[in-house]
Amino acid sequence: MTNPRNTPSKRGFTLMELMVAMAITTIIVTVLVSITSIAMDTWNRSRSELRASRQAKAMVDGMVRDFEALIVRRGNTYEWVSAISPTTPPGDKLKSSNAAELIFFSGSTDRYNGEIGTANDKGGDVSCVTYRLNYKDPIVQSGTFTTFVLNRLLVNPDNTFNDLLGKTDLTAAFKATAYANDLDKVENFVCENVFQFSITFHVEATHVTGTTSQTVNVPVTVGQTASTQVTKSLKIKGTGIEAAITAATVTPDELKAGRITAVEISLSVLSDAGIDQLRNRPFTAAQKADFLAKNSYQYTKLVQVPSM
Repeated sequence: MTNPRNTPSKRGFTLMELMVAMAITTIIVTVLVSITSIAMDTWNRSRSELRASRQAKAMVDGMVRDFEALIVRRGNTYEWVSAISPTTPPGDKLKSSNAAELIFFSGSTDRYNGEIGTANDKGGDVSCVTYRLNYKDPIVQSGTFTTFVLNRLLVNPDNTFNDLLGKTDLTAAFKATAYANDLDKVENFVCENVFQFSITFHVEATHVTGTTSQTVNVPVTVGQTASTQVTKSLKIKGTGIEAAITAATVTPDELKAGRITAVEISLSVLSDAGIDQLRNRPFTAAQKADFLAKNSYQYTKLVQVPSM
């Protein structure tokens, strides 16, 4: 028979030990949650930046190919390039003042749906290319998931020849056709979240001062308000370059006689988080700069164009 007095007692944790263990566990969990939260925020920012980079690359690569095959002919009165910063900018909450609309002619390789050299190729090589930035749902015209959407329309060479080539006012000719509505169709979507983009045309001109002359590079920007050489529109015609610029280093006649040597594409892409805030949060003028600094990414690329 066992004597209960000689049996070792089964002793548990005291209340103080349990409280100390809970406190230590709480501290560890709090640290882990904080680290996880920081890691998730970093991962989300990195993912947003990566997606913004992909969006920017999609836009820039396509535009670079079009400008590399830019077509301009001198010795006529026709208009070949129209770059305009619209009076009414896109957006209904945080409007973009830097949105260039482009219409120009190019020897794009994706004409005839990329079926060059096939039975569908009708032999033309000059296509009209148009870019426009809007604030809308990229899928459903009346949808609620609005964002900044960049569209590109490529008009096949036969239609370009019949409807758009040989016009003295390219913008008016384009708007008078059904292509103006086709530009906004879903199939002409390029990328989203592009808050603003501007085009800088580098003009090589000869400036005369007294009896001396020198060749100067004049950057003329359409759709950007931070530049000294800024204009609301630039037209390249067979008779020369037309743009109203201020504080210029050349006269209008010298600019008109110049030639385009390169085109610089600049754009700002908003992150997905920024677009969500844009849809649901009111903004004041003072909040605009801070919002863009935190939620947008800027990209630029210089493209050499064929000599005029």
